[in-house]
Amino acid sequence: MCTEAPSHRHSIFCIMPPYLLAAIAKNGTPAQRAFAIDTLSVDHSFRTFRATSAPARSQHRITPMAGTTPALKRTVFDAGNKQALPGKVVRTEGSQPSNDPAVDEAYDGLGATYDMFFKEFGRNSIDDAGLPLNATVHYDKDYDNAFWNGSQMVFGDGDGTLFNRFTISLDVIGHELTHGVTEIEAGLAYQGQSGALNESVSDIFGSLVKQHKLGQKADEADWLIGADLFAEPGPTRLALRSMKAPGTAYDDPVLGKDPQPAHMKDYVDTVQDNGGVHINSGIPNRAFYLAAVAIGGHAWEGAGKIWYDTLQDNRLKPNANFKAFAKLTQSSADKLFGAGSSAAKAVTQAWQDVGVL
Repeated sequence: MCTEAPSHRHSIFCIMPPYLLAAIAKNGTPAQRAFAIDTLSVDHSFRTFRATSAPARSQHRITPMAGTTPALKRTVFDAGNKQALPGKVVRTEGSQPSNDPAVDEAYDGLGATYDMFFKEFGRNSIDDAGLPLNATVHYDKDYDNAFWNGSQMVFGDGDGTLFNRFTISLDVIGHELTHGVTEIEAGLAYQGQSGALNESVSDIFGSLVKQHKLGQKADEADWLIGADLFAEPGPTRLALRSMKAPGTAYDDPVLGKDPQPAHMKDYVDTVQDNGGVHINSGIPNRAFYLAAVAIGGHAWEGAGKIWYDTLQDNRLKPNANFKAFAKLTQSSADKLFGAGSSAAKAVTQAWQDVGVL
């Protein structure tokens, strides 16, 4: 289940929105309902904890040791379908593939995420100080989720009827690891608009990890999050979320209708989902997509660089709302590309197009 890291005051971040699991618990087959209810039950108690535990960035910033050389350090564990973490070591840095798809996908996904952040932003792992990247696979039985618990990644195998193993989606791995980056850099509180920004930043960099691995330009990417997770994908089951067109990722008798808005006029006021953190993240997600496509080229070189700089801005407060974040992206665009540049204009236009500015 999603649990607090034993020695850290970190939040717990799960990829599956609770409202999607609730829809399955209501509409699925008896077996599917059981899977969804089991996943909800092991996640529920930690969502309340998560909403009130966002750390300040200064508490977690670690200064790299002088003379240290950045190096990727991965370890993958096997929980053996139990809930004890971390489990048995099954693959370490530099070792040969294990022939277990979950193990090798986790190993490769950790590497792809490290590579994107290091090569494009000069970031040495999650903490920018060489934090070893650990992951546990085969967590619990038929567990429909993946999460970052403040010190490692944890992946369920999925139920096999609705969802595949959660290591199969590279953008999901990038999404969850980015929660660790956001905790350290900005400490965005996991509630309301700041929580939706937290989720959006993870979707953005999760998508960039996938695009970077595939060598895609902004107009070539699918901008879908979790498109590989569905065991039986189709027109009614595209992904967990669409950054290009929020609200269109799924519309299915079992999953329900994707509730994400694409514009502030449709902002969802709710006490569910920590104030709609997975729902309203569609608005800043679309703003990023619009900016990235307008700037053109590889998204990590344009809009991605602007959003990463914003995440590191000391003026970004833990309780920041969409407008405050948008204004900081404008400042970052001016700083990085010049006031009045096409990139700066694209950022402003994107936020205007979604009704934030």
